[in-house]
Amino acid sequence: MTTQLDKGRNGPLTATELSISVAVAAAADLVAFAVTDEGTVRSNADFVCSGRPSGPGIRLRPGAAGSPGVLEIRLGAVSRDIAQIRVVVALDAPGTVFGRLPAPVATVTDGAGNRIYEYRMEHLGRENTVVAVEIYRRAGSWKIRAVGQGYANGLAGSAADHGVVAHEEPATVSRPSGPADVSPSTTVRTVRGEAKLSLEKRAKLDLRKHEIAKVLLGKGAGGVRARVVLVIDKTGSMRRLYTGGTVQRVVERVVPVAIQLADDGRLEPYLYAADYARLPEITVDRVDEWSAEYLHLRGRHGGIDYAEIGGSNNEVPVMREIIASANRRSEPTLVLFFTDGGFREKAKITALLREASALPAFWQFIGLGHADYGLLHDLDTMTGRRVDNAGFFSVDDIDTLTDADLYHRLLQEFPDWLRAAHSAGILRQRATTA
Repeated sequence: MTTQLDKGRNGPLTATELSISVAVAAAADLVAFAVTDEGTVRSNADFVCSGRPSGPGIRLRPGAAGSPGVLEIRLGAVSRDIAQIRVVVALDAPGTVFGRLPAPVATVTDGAGNRIYEYRMEHLGRENTVVAVEIYRRAGSWKIRAVGQGYANGLAGSAADHGVVAHEEPATVSRPSGPADVSPSTTVRTVRGEAKLSLEKRAKLDLRKHEIAKVLLGKGAGGVRARVVLVIDKTGSMRRLYTGGTVQRVVERVVPVAIQLADDGRLEPYLYAADYARLPEITVDRVDEWSAEYLHLRGRHGGIDYAEIGGSNNEVPVMREIIASANRRSEPTLVLFFTDGGFREKAKITALLREASALPAFWQFIGLGHADYGLLHDLDTMTGRRVDNAGFFSVDDIDTLTDADLYHRLLQEFPDWLRAAHSAGILRQRATTA
């Protein structure tokens, strides 16, 4: 049975011998890049093409007439330091782009000839070279992901981005293009530092930015700019979420929100427990380094003694600090507050949210796991506020949420608050007096 893949989706691979082809309605080349965790080849020998048809566990053989060929992959023969195999198709004729052709279709079959995956690459535009699928390692096994991201400057740009050394100066690499229903030039933002990311990270980032743009556009807030603040629970009950990498993945998924909303694309982070620490801003090109430095429960990191932050819940100090900072600003602030529960200071927190309702800040609380979230369940019915300035949802395992679902939940109430805050004069009033 053939599984149909959608853009960005993945699936398991149980077969160790694969054949991958791409049907294209024009003359094209099929190539493969075997890359390390850095997203680049070890040497040009890891670049498989018609001029070099064999690589590490990969062979390119001619296909039927009019076909760009077939890549045969023996996963058992792929070197252990190869993390991914990226399958790329490039149009031959100058000036030809995928947007003027029927959607190309990538097909994956196993060693017995069974068709196991198919991916139809819809919504391509000015690209003439596209990363169709990637085969990658995950937890000791192999998986496949539908990518569908490409370049407008040909195979040379793609090869240069993957670290292939050419004799001539490679052309400047274009940004990967997005779906046709969201215009990259007018809706999806790009910030300094994205060009430093690997192709895989840029492709994932672009998919996430498009999902965010779709949510905002659908809520009539496509051009909104706002400061984005991230608050992360550092109490002892969060240990499993830190050691398992969940908190780091939360940071990775929140960074695109800041890129889309904040003027400088930076994310302003806090860790809190009994007290709080204001941490250095997170930029898109240093997410991994930032997480390795600061996402801990104890010790001394970045000059901060984590023992002073404590290990038990008290949301009041960090909320007061954010309220004070919002009071000094005129632009909207979106606070994304991740916690696994507590919130025992019900009267104080209720009073703070009432106070904050007159300020240009919206609080989105996210519960990580099944716990007692106290007053957060009652935010929609909380009285005494100038506008409804807070939302809440919880999820047992945030890693199970797709990006589309996560961003819908994170952002669905923010545009409604923006309209209410404008109507109440909160944003307009402060903008004219700042």
